[in-house]
Amino acid sequence: AFFPKLELVSFYAFTYLMLLYVPLFPGKAKLLIASTVQFLIHKAFLFFPYQAMVKEASTYLFNATKQRFFFKAVKIIIPLVNLNTVICLGLKSDPTVSPVWVQGSIQADLIAGLSKVFVHEWAHLRWGVFDEYNNDAPFYVSVNSGKASVEATRYQCFYILSSVDDILNIQSCTGNSCTTRECKSDEQTKLYEAGCKFVPEKTQNAPASIMYMQSLPSVVEFCDQSTHNEKATNLQNKMCNYHSTWEVIMNSMDFSNTSPINSASPPFETAFSLLQTKDRVVCLVLDVSGSMDGNNRIKRLKQAAEIFLLQVIETGSWVGIVTFHSTAQIETYLQQIINENVRRDLTEYLPISAGGGTNICAGVHKGFEVKENIGENYSNLYGSEIVLLTDGEDGGMSSCLTEVKNSGSIIHTIALGPNAAPELEQFSNMTGGLRFYATDTVDSNGLIDAFSGISSGSGNISEQSIQLESTAQSVTVKQWMNGTVTVDSTVGKDTFFVVTWDRSTSPPDILLRDPKGKEYRTSNFTVSDLNLRTARLNIAGTAEVGDWYYWIQNKHTDSQVISMIVTSRAASLAVPPVTVKALMNKDTNNFPNPMVIYAEVSQGFLPVLGATVMATVEPQTGSAVELKLLDDGSGADITKNDGVYSKYFTSFRGNGRYNLKVRVQGKDKTVRLRRRQSRALYVPGYIENGEIKMNAPRPEPSDDEIQAKLGSFNRVASGGSFVMENVPSGGTTDVFPPCKIIDLEAQYEEDKIHLSWTAPGNDFDVGQADRYIIKMSESLLDLRNTFEDATSVNTSSLVPKPAGTKESFQFKSENVTIENGTIIYFAIRAIDNASLTSEVSNIAQAALFIPPKESSPDSTPNDDVINEGINVLTIVLIVAGSIIAVSIAVSMIVCILHKKNRRGGPELRM
Repeated sequence: AFFPKLELVSFYAFTYLMLLYVPLFPGKAKLLIASTVQFLIHKAFLFFPYQAMVKEASTYLFNATKQRFFFKAVKIIIPLVNLNTVICLGLKSDPTVSPVWVQGSIQADLIAGLSKVFVHEWAHLRWGVFDEYNNDAPFYVSVNSGKASVEATRYQCFYILSSVDDILNIQSCTGNSCTTRECKSDEQTKLYEAGCKFVPEKTQNAPASIMYMQSLPSVVEFCDQSTHNEKATNLQNKMCNYHSTWEVIMNSMDFSNTSPINSASPPFETAFSLLQTKDRVVCLVLDVSGSMDGNNRIKRLKQAAEIFLLQVIETGSWVGIVTFHSTAQIETYLQQIINENVRRDLTEYLPISAGGGTNICAGVHKGFEVKENIGENYSNLYGSEIVLLTDGEDGGMSSCLTEVKNSGSIIHTIALGPNAAPELEQFSNMTGGLRFYATDTVDSNGLIDAFSGISSGSGNISEQSIQLESTAQSVTVKQWMNGTVTVDSTVGKDTFFVVTWDRSTSPPDILLRDPKGKEYRTSNFTVSDLNLRTARLNIAGTAEVGDWYYWIQNKHTDSQVISMIVTSRAASLAVPPVTVKALMNKDTNNFPNPMVIYAEVSQGFLPVLGATVMATVEPQTGSAVELKLLDDGSGADITKNDGVYSKYFTSFRGNGRYNLKVRVQGKDKTVRLRRRQSRALYVPGYIENGEIKMNAPRPEPSDDEIQAKLGSFNRVASGGSFVMENVPSGGTTDVFPPCKIIDLEAQYEEDKIHLSWTAPGNDFDVGQADRYIIKMSESLLDLRNTFEDATSVNTSSLVPKPAGTKESFQFKSENVTIENGTIIYFAIRAIDNASLTSEVSNIAQAALFIPPKESSPDSTPNDDVINEGINVLTIVLIVAGSIIAVSIAVSMIVCILHKKNRRGGPELRM
């Protein structure tokens, strides 16, 4: 009864104390206290403003999408010890579920505004639309009624005051004291100085747009074709070919599968349910059929699964093991990992021999049976995991698809070798599991990387295993394999160095040296009697920060593959480790569509910039392909410096599975952090009743936060697998054009125009294009819609550079008359050596303003003006003098003739 009156902090403190002392009580009391705590948590969330926020967001979304979408059900996941204010909301937009993260406490008076922000972010996540503002270019030049003016990168329907000075301000703050002043503009470009803010009228009638300034009370819609501002220099225009957000949403699968609901409000009130995080429950379901005896698969399986059990799976987890061939059997029921002895005991149940047929469904059934015997605290299979590994085909897999779908279990699949069942991925797709593929090429470490990639999804990153190194190579007799592994300051706890080899029964010579010079020899490594091809060294305490060097010599009588695998965990609960997430844009792809490879490098919520990121894509047949991923805002990379490194992949070797592995290296002097801000537009202030009311300035991160010294680091991550279909069997011709240029910029420099962009490749962003076509026009729409008819720019001297290189081109316009206030739009296309042409680039503009010449009444005329006056006076005097001289001469001649006539006599007169 009194609980709603408690402060949130008190609730957390009380809950923490209850959970802290639960283990000290006997069984029944423990269950009673745990139930009480869960009840209190449930009651707390009934009063949390999250629910009110999502409910209001549901109504807001319903109206914004013209009575189509709303939030029908929300699942709130409560961590085991809920001490953070980070809550995962799984939102069902009828019919699908996606995760959204909300960080920080929420005050009740902010619910209305936050519900709009929530819908703004939901549109990013669900429908892939972009922001309609641009913090990097907040203003642009536009022509209206034949007159050039500077506009804020905004929506065309917002009111603006007649005096620009009233709405454009610079705010500077010292402590809690802030002052504002009018913005200054550049005389040549007319654009406003850095830091200038657009301040709108608070009272608006404009209903759009949610992707611009959703905080205004009048904004209740997404922009559509009639209200879209094509001239604004924002990402929505750049990435969506100048289409409005509502046009993009209408083209989504969600929209095509729904129709408007005849109702003024959502037909259902949002339902909330609470999910309590449990200990992780994993069952290994391993194929031991006859085909696993070939290509050393059963031994490689043991090596990889042993690393998973001893190093990867988190303490406190429950693990069981099932093997299957024609039939299946339970090797061990679930055991909870409470110490190292349990881990070692579990490795003894791993298979060492193979034989028989393949019955995948039998193995899955046994996996369900294992997890059903965990006890009364786990009454269902929801959230439990199965790691299913197989190398063979099974025509009967369809018989258990329905059971798998309804089980509530998450099934991660590992396809081993080229003949693994093609239906295998259906299990992971329908249960939300991960999917991996490992070839029989042992020097790729594919199987070890797959098991290392199956970490917990609980969000507790401090307990997760992090892979620092995974490398392998074939080493000839008496030769050495050597390398360096960097242990950075964010990791070091529970660090393992593991050496594997594939032929000899005795270990190679191993020398490992830590940053302080301490050496570890082969004798310091542990070799298990059950696994004679793996040597393991566990570093006591926290591993030394710095570079660890290793040298490994092959003592076998023949060449063999030797590998080095290094894993670790976070050094401190207070400092999140640097992590890498590798992924692709699709699980299944049809030729000739490209794949896009991504790697997100971050430390907590901070993007890590300046890292070297290499991706290796290994096909089912043929050699692996290596790509360098970039975070430069060109090619496949949408946003520059967001910690997401990207690249197109087009080197398809045939149909089938492809495996992705990413290696990241950060160097001490180049890597840095960057604050990731909310993507919703921060409004600096409003104009109300003619008065400017500025909000508090947006909090800026300190230099210590941004430039935190990470030092050097290494990371390796598996990105799972994807499947290619319809690749021509006889090889492929060049069908991939250069990628679209998305960062074209233009500006006037004296009497010339300067263009710059990032070079595309021959195949999307790989290789080198053959030539460029550049067009210009005084109409943005004409350039976009009829590119080929626009005025051409002479590019005969322009030779494309390799992909990812910055291009620069300067020319003098001869086909367009440039006057004061002229705005010219530019676009570019790249052509490869097979005459394949890229899409039209983003459209850049250049505006020319000639500053007026100012004169001062106190100044003296210059020499040119004086000389000009003298020249004019001289001409006037000369002309006047000539006229006078001619007049005098004529008068004299007339007088002389007149005198002669008077003297002439009668003959003259006759």
